[in-house]
Amino acid sequence: MDYDIIFVTGEVFFDHPLCGVAILKRILEKNGYKVGIIDMPRRSDDVKKLGKPKLFFGVSSGSIDSMVRNYTPLKKLRKSDKNLNYNESVPDRAVTVYSNWIKYNFKDSIIVIGGTEATLRRFVHYDYWDNKLRKPILFDSRADILVYGSAEKQILEIAERIKNKKDLKNIFGTCIISKELSKDFIELPSYDDVVNSKEKFCDMQNLFSNDKNLAQKIDNRYVLQYKNPVYTSKDLDDYYELPFTREVPKELRGFQFSVVTHRGCIGECNFCSLSLTQGNRIISRSEKSILKEIKNLTKFKYFKGNVDDLGGPSANMYGMDCTKCRTNSCINCNNLDRTNKRLINLLRKAREIKGIKKICIKSGIRYDLASPEYLMEVVLNHVYDNLKIAPEHVNKDVLRLMNKDKGNLKKFISDFNSLKSGKKLSFYFMTAHPGSGVKEAEELAEAIKNLKNAEAVQVFTPTPMTVSTCMYYTGMDPKTKKKVKIPYTYLEKKVQKRFVLKNINGK
Repeated sequence: MDYDIIFVTGEVFFDHPLCGVAILKRILEKNGYKVGIIDMPRRSDDVKKLGKPKLFFGVSSGSIDSMVRNYTPLKKLRKSDKNLNYNESVPDRAVTVYSNWIKYNFKDSIIVIGGTEATLRRFVHYDYWDNKLRKPILFDSRADILVYGSAEKQILEIAERIKNKKDLKNIFGTCIISKELSKDFIELPSYDDVVNSKEKFCDMQNLFSNDKNLAQKIDNRYVLQYKNPVYTSKDLDDYYELPFTREVPKELRGFQFSVVTHRGCIGECNFCSLSLTQGNRIISRSEKSILKEIKNLTKFKYFKGNVDDLGGPSANMYGMDCTKCRTNSCINCNNLDRTNKRLINLLRKAREIKGIKKICIKSGIRYDLASPEYLMEVVLNHVYDNLKIAPEHVNKDVLRLMNKDKGNLKKFISDFNSLKSGKKLSFYFMTAHPGSGVKEAEELAEAIKNLKNAEAVQVFTPTPMTVSTCMYYTGMDPKTKKKVKIPYTYLEKKVQKRFVLKNINGK
């Protein structure tokens, strides 16, 4: 078969709405394009198996940056850790590797790169694994265009442009390399600027946004970012209502019958990249569309009546769409509806669908955005065994640097326990974040030693383009330029984690 578009991805492909490439494939096919998939290629010849596409290759490492996937926070290979049972075969810097394999075998093919790895490396970035600044990934990959964030609208526009032999300029939600810079772009500090000045690196960080046209000079050329297209509730309804088979690999069967309710995150956690991938606004699907998808689940042969997960990046952000204003910080906006009423109504209607036994919420919630009515609704009806929350830390200064200093954890725990549901809270914590030293690790350990289900403690990993990574690289808070203490050595990070782990559950 001659394909119009061939996707090369570092993850196993499965026809399910949780697989980003599957959504793109379904959308393109709906619009008349023939799409092929090459998943988890291991060598250069693997990208030749479907031949040369008529239009372009789409390249992604998958939903996770390949370096995060392959290495622990202490830069040890995950496959070398016998306790992890790690069997991935994604090469380091997979987007660049795959792109160069394609260039070697099909010299004149057009390459479109996307996914998390490309999105977070679209400008000059600090690379934790090299411990240095790297140029935008468009240079190393030699790709023609980069799609950042969600790519449904971009991929259709790119396909149409190439099909009609038009150029790839001015496509919302993409980045290209250009020799020229027009006036409608905000210019970031150049590559030379940020290499020579950590203050300039902070200035660059403060300008990052998906909602603006940005440009950065690299030697004698520019990387141009065209602002993100506007996605709507109807767009998401259309995407998630596509006829997926929902066949998943064995390791994902616990999420086979999951339903996505929304995109984006208003949490603004400094260590998280969601605002630069999915965006810092909530886009909720319509209630009608979600209920329709749940009803359709009951028709699948292997469905036993249980919805595996209902939610998004934080399940209780559903319905918190920006409707009255466009402030820079939705979570701090007085117009934000914190009642969770829209979500509560959805949950109650979903439970009434014939054939539904249980709707679980596994993806976790923001405890600082959980109203008392919502907490009761979820705990009594939608928690299988434990409810996940992520306080991350307890020290107020570390929490401020994480931008997680909202909400009252002790009150939330008290409210949860007062329901006497027999369910448990599951906690996620982080240590060795900028601002955290041994003293702060001891404080965290002391605070959680009597908590149950607090086993999940991770060491902070600096990932490209996040505010916390900027702190890690520069040693300062980019917004204030004040110095921040950073645990740089492996020993410091190990000591902090040991303090926390040895005190969990009183051990």
